[in-house]
Amino acid sequence: MRRLLIADDDAGMRAALEARFARRGWGVDVAVNGTEALAKFRPGLHALVITDVRMPGCDGFEVMHEVRKSSQRTAVILLTAYGCVQDAVEAMRSGACDYLMKPVSFEKLEVAVEQVLRRADATNEAITDRDRELQPLVGESRAWQQALARARRAALADADVLIEAESGTGKELVARLIHRLSMRKAGPFVAVNCAAFPEALLETELFGHARGAFTGAVSARPGKFEQANGGTLLLDEVGEMPMALQPKLLRALQEREFDRLGSNQTVRVDIRVIATTNRPLLTAVSEGCFRPDLYYRLNVIPISLPPLRDRPSDVRELALHFVQRYKIPGTSPRLSEALLGWLEVQPWPGNVRELANFVRRVVALSRGEEIDLDALEQGAPSTPPPGAPECRPGVSLEEMERRLFTMTLDATGGNRARAAELLGVSLRTVRNKVREFGLPPRSSYRGSNL
Repeated sequence: MRRLLIADDDAGMRAALEARFARRGWGVDVAVNGTEALAKFRPGLHALVITDVRMPGCDGFEVMHEVRKSSQRTAVILLTAYGCVQDAVEAMRSGACDYLMKPVSFEKLEVAVEQVLRRADATNEAITDRDRELQPLVGESRAWQQALARARRAALADADVLIEAESGTGKELVARLIHRLSMRKAGPFVAVNCAAFPEALLETELFGHARGAFTGAVSARPGKFEQANGGTLLLDEVGEMPMALQPKLLRALQEREFDRLGSNQTVRVDIRVIATTNRPLLTAVSEGCFRPDLYYRLNVIPISLPPLRDRPSDVRELALHFVQRYKIPGTSPRLSEALLGWLEVQPWPGNVRELANFVRRVVALSRGEEIDLDALEQGAPSTPPPGAPECRPGVSLEEMERRLFTMTLDATGGNRARAAELLGVSLRTVRNKVREFGLPPRSSYRGSNL
């Protein structure tokens, strides 16, 4: 079922549109002004936003700009009773899919919606065909989209790349994206985990060996460098590379040549190297366990991927994506709004991998179509988020409440309307609690736009 968001300060118009679209099988959310619309908008959930232009506070143009900034896949239609040609031209240039004058008949609006969604579907299908490698790199948050945009630019440069990010954030998936968008996409993509082999085995895994190089080497064997010739070599968790092996790796990166273990014959290769690490390599350099010259050789184009706790707005879309990926054939499981709200405020120290495993578990063990909060009995994260309310003797009710409001505002980036929705209280209650507990203003939260 497709879902749309309607924003209009005219209660009659709002109610009429909500009723007509609901009868057509749409899921409908409504907002009385632009500020509430932005608080309710969810990338990946709303396929369409219909908004009046002139509203108190945040107007329709601002709603459109913020929606398009958050999600290029969401269509926006502007309605106005005070339109002019200049406004219409500006609206279309700024990203509106249509611009209609009030009063507008529902039949005319329905035709416009059908045309807009047909164009949006064609555009999104083209995007999917062109960037299919983005799946399952799901997420519309600014931090995530900036990281992917940097990866796309890096793909065109044919230079070595260093991806630094926590475990479970999708480092290898981004590395594969870079390969598939590069001039080397027709060549092989070869990955080796530098933490998975002891030093002696890692050298032969990377560079290969000659016949008789060691006991059991009954034939020559090419290493990962040779296997990746003409394509891309991924050095996963390069920070775990033994110090004794780092000089040989440095030479191979500098000269694109090396000797197989037990051979004096030099092998030349044409490859691009992408290295990943789950800990900052500069820290390893300062600790004396990683060579600085190797670090600078790898760090030609640095890319940093945000942890999931820094992109809470992506949790919902990721969870819905994993439901579809892991559902049992012939079933149609769905996550309840309560469970989705709970997922959005969790810290996910294991990042996307942990979220994927959790969704896979509850989908596999659920009995009904709707998966609600009772699914947490099947395996919620075992450790509470830092600063989360801890229910134990000696903690006052006021302190529990303060921690809960603090954690929820942190998770929503200071978005008080969203925090009120998750907590099941009014916006006024959230404002009063912010004053009562002396919590930071909205502008101090990362990613706040309200």
